[in-house]
Amino acid sequence: MDWLSASWIWIPVVVMAAAAQTIRNTAQRALSGGLGTWPATLVRFLYGLPVALLCLGLLYWVPETSPVVPHFSGVYVGWIVFGAVFQVGATAALLLAMQAGNFAVSITFSKTEVLQLMLFSSVVLAEVPVMHHMVAAVVATLGVVLLAWPAPNKLAGTGRQALTRASLYGLVCGACFALATLGFRAAAVNLEGVSPWISAAWGVVFAQSLQSVVMSAWLAWHDRAGLMACFRSWRVSMLAGAMGAMASLLWFSAYAMQTAAAVRALGMVEVLFGYLVSRKLLHERLRLPEKWGIALVAGAIVLIGLPL
Repeated sequence: MDWLSASWIWIPVVVMAAAAQTIRNTAQRALSGGLGTWPATLVRFLYGLPVALLCLGLLYWVPETSPVVPHFSGVYVGWIVFGAVFQVGATAALLLAMQAGNFAVSITFSKTEVLQLMLFSSVVLAEVPVMHHMVAAVVATLGVVLLAWPAPNKLAGTGRQALTRASLYGLVCGACFALATLGFRAAAVNLEGVSPWISAAWGVVFAQSLQSVVMSAWLAWHDRAGLMACFRSWRVSMLAGAMGAMASLLWFSAYAMQTAAAVRALGMVEVLFGYLVSRKLLHERLRLPEKWGIALVAGAIVLIGLPL
């Protein structure tokens, strides 16, 4: 299947990752109210790990010639740990943002990661984004501002406080996601001699194993009731975990194919998916500025995908 190695394949991979992540966010939002922030965060990794292990096994079992097991250097492991830690923080901050305010606004603020990531990857990985990617990121950020602009009737009292909390958590989430992406991209760059799919599967298995063990141990010590609740809510948890694992596998594959900044900039298509969920499932109405914001984000996504 030569198309799996085509130069453009990262584009549909990112779009599918964003779609899977939207489903995961929706499921986790439903869980966070009953479980609490940290147990709902654990669900993503604990229930996603079996899916990641299955995908890794299939990649070695299905081909006629089994791929080689890569060499895992200390640098690779260090970047995976770095990314895994900040991914936990990002997930928790996103859940707090969704509890504090509008679902779509929370997703939108988390997407400020793109500009932060461009700065981090330029400094750490020397991956300076091309001009049309930078323009697209700025246009998308303007769309983010419009999407998050509060309605007049939400600027008073508790409404303003909730919006402020959602904005703050969303910005923290964006910073954590930017650092997590930096770690996972750096890990992919340091894993040579394997396909993007093998690189992604190993990366997700390592990251989610670490996240599952550490968070389960922490909850067993600090919040045993919350840990037990994760197992009682297994139906929705399985959906959140499976979609989280699929999203991570696709994101990691894209990181092995393209620069982190380009991947996350195109990943802002998740904002559009988030607004679809907000409107159709959660019945949250869109205002005129939000519609203009969606248009700007959509235009930026098209610009990212152009082969300029």
